[in-house]
Amino acid sequence: MKQSRLFTRTLKELPKDETSFNAQTLIRAGFVDKLGAGIYTFLPLGLRVHNKICNIIRAEMDAIGGQEILMPALIPKKNWLTTERWDNFDALFKLIGGNQKEYGLGATHEEVVTPLLQKYILSYQDLSVAVYQIQTKFRNEPRAKAGLLRGREFSMKDLYSFHPDEEALKQYYKIVQKAYFKIFERCGLIDYTYLTYAAGGAFSKYSHEFQAICPGGEDTIHICDKCKIAINQEIIDQHHTCPSCDNSKLRTAKSVEIGNIFKLGTRFAKPFEVKYTDETGQEKDVVMGCYGIGPSRLMGAIVEILHDDKGIVWPQAIAPFSIHLLSFKQDDKATTLYQTLTTAGLEVFYDDRGGH
Repeated sequence: MKQSRLFTRTLKELPKDETSFNAQTLIRAGFVDKLGAGIYTFLPLGLRVHNKICNIIRAEMDAIGGQEILMPALIPKKNWLTTERWDNFDALFKLIGGNQKEYGLGATHEEVVTPLLQKYILSYQDLSVAVYQIQTKFRNEPRAKAGLLRGREFSMKDLYSFHPDEEALKQYYKIVQKAYFKIFERCGLIDYTYLTYAAGGAFSKYSHEFQAICPGGEDTIHICDKCKIAINQEIIDQHHTCPSCDNSKLRTAKSVEIGNIFKLGTRFAKPFEVKYTDETGQEKDVVMGCYGIGPSRLMGAIVEILHDDKGIVWPQAIAPFSIHLLSFKQDDKATTLYQTLTTAGLEVFYDDRGGH
């Protein structure tokens, strides 16, 4: 791509209405544009990075048997009522459509994927199965001041797995853990990321987060360097030693959550009556798991963590281009080189504007 054709431009000054490093930097560099608090447009360079992150996530989800789908963002009120979350989900955007019908904008998709799979899961032969999507989510965040780390509209990869029993869920849960670490390794954050024990919310007593060490992070974790495991501050009173080795000498650090995984059990399968018939003909409830990574949030975290005094240091796998070619003279040599490199299949960002 020739830089002279790029309609965006960098800014001389930092945006005054942003306080987070990732938003300031991405806006100034021309990767995103701010429409409102927690609402951003991904510009050409930013979208290239975002899409590469999505492709890495997609490849790792496909590798563990995930089947990609795309669910609607507009979810009828009746689905939220079925799970009793219509009045208990503070961040849910609600709206009224034609004929005064009410909907919730998808902040999460258990209310869609569970009745969807209920149509297809009949017997033990249909299990286990995992489906995922990469889609725009909406959450009415009361404080959207962390740039891409906490948006009101953001991208999310959510994987949902359906199993015949807790043991099958346990085994797949471990597989997803490994896949997540592969994603973070490919995105350049493996050296900063810890599997973190956290509260399970409404789903279970505990869950697991993937927390990356980040000075600008909103979370605090307590790290066992021996096991590369951490405990979220929110449950440190219940777990003040390492869950693996019982080490009590934990290191405290600020961090940002870049992924999470939950064992849902039958929390959503029961209200939607997702059942199957086992080998003996007995009807049983399906057991579920859910696993999330936000590509846009991950992009913001990468900017917060991987930068120097000159700006963002993109890992090669997600950099918008492989080569940034500058021309210091107005001659044909640079143009010829640009054409040679692009013909060879390399991604080249050619600054052909001159005047360097």
